[in-house]
Amino acid sequence: MISAASYIPVYYIVVAIISLAVYFRYAGVAPSYSNVEEGVFSSSSLTIGIMAIAFALFIGFRPESYLFVDMVNTIADYRVFYEGVPFQWNSDTDNLIYDNFLAWTGALRLGTEFFFTVVAIVYFGCTYLGVRRLFPNHTALAYFAFLGAFSTFSYATNGVKAGSAAAVFIWAISYYKQWMFCIPLLLLSYGLHHSMLMPVVAFLFSAYWKNTKHFFVGWLFCFLCAAAHITFFQELFAGMTDDTGADYLNAVNEDWGGASGFRLDFVLYSAMPILIGYYAIYKRNIQSALYETLLKTYLLTNGVWMLCMYAAFTNRIAYLSWGFYPIVLLYPLLNEEWGDGQYMLAAKVFLFHLAFTLFMTFVYY
Repeated sequence: MISAASYIPVYYIVVAIISLAVYFRYAGVAPSYSNVEEGVFSSSSLTIGIMAIAFALFIGFRPESYLFVDMVNTIADYRVFYEGVPFQWNSDTDNLIYDNFLAWTGALRLGTEFFFTVVAIVYFGCTYLGVRRLFPNHTALAYFAFLGAFSTFSYATNGVKAGSAAAVFIWAISYYKQWMFCIPLLLLSYGLHHSMLMPVVAFLFSAYWKNTKHFFVGWLFCFLCAAAHITFFQELFAGMTDDTGADYLNAVNEDWGGASGFRLDFVLYSAMPILIGYYAIYKRNIQSALYETLLKTYLLTNGVWMLCMYAAFTNRIAYLSWGFYPIVLLYPLLNEEWGDGQYMLAAKVFLFHLAFTLFMTFVYY
């Protein structure tokens, strides 16, 4: 069995090797959008689906370890409160679907390995289903952009409630304007983790509010507030949210041992999809209702994070936008026409995106 300490390097080595193969496939050909044959870059959906299941099993059967933080807390709850206890649906809980599924698993004594494996299948599988719909001709590159994203491994092993909820959210937004599928999936996302209320509301609001410039201006305002160390909105949100959210927003740095304050590195990372989006819409005149809705949702949720940047658990808030970061980052580069060399550009962005994650994981931290 692979030790808990080996999980991070093994995961990223596998992702990096396959990502490099995908990168060279794009960088070596790099035709224009107009003359590429449909599907020339797409790998078999079955192949990518098998990879998704393989990653889910790898993560799901991870050993119990404090290195995975929340995993240990979940196992403790399972053993103390749920194992062998007759199941009864609890409607008075923060995470309606997730918490009741944990209780049902415990009632049947299916074990925590079963529970974490199912959650991992939701995480990797629902993201795959969403990516396949959003990038039908570029599923491999888009999916490995997700696997190599800065937050992906962490929310596969630590914040699994938020991670699985974000995966369902990605699947939901792939049904944009097909509301009979989209709305139930959005509700499922919220049921897995209540923090998804903000991205869900942001997505629905973005679909309704058409003026994209307003969202760019709003994000810039949030950035200026963060740079000026204005915490008024952080305190305001702490008074509006539940006890868990208030604890995150009010905690001081020594309470959690992580880095907080103005994170220029995270701001630059967050700004990449925004800069690409601004160039795509206002310089390249890209017109896509779905893309603009995704970008507006990202601008809104990322802006809220910047207003709360000085909270100790700022990563929890940032993930509400970073959870679908790779989708917003690559959508215009792969699904819209940019002219000659656009796939070379997409390949470079893809590689830089992976390099940032590897640097932060193995050098910075």
